[in-house]
Amino acid sequence: MRYTIYGLVVLLIIIHQDNWLWDDKRLIWGFMPITLLYQAGISIGAAIVWFLATKFAWPHHLEEVAQEPPAQAQESGETK
Repeated sequence: MRYTIYGLVVLLIIIHQDNWLWDDKRLIWGFMPITLLYQAGISIGAAIVWFLATKFAWPHHLEEVAQEPPAQAQESGETK
């Protein structure tokens, strides 16, 4: 799953470069420029990819290390 998320990030980087819509003056729903709607879609896609990254590719071993008390406090019997 980690490589799928890497691929999605690369895909978002590629499609974020919207050189083809800069001169398009169309309005969607009568008020929204198509380029703004496109960027909103990219933002929603990025949020979904980030959610998937935190759900499936987050390094959980780092959280376990961070939750362990420091070695010096263990030796002297101190706790926070």
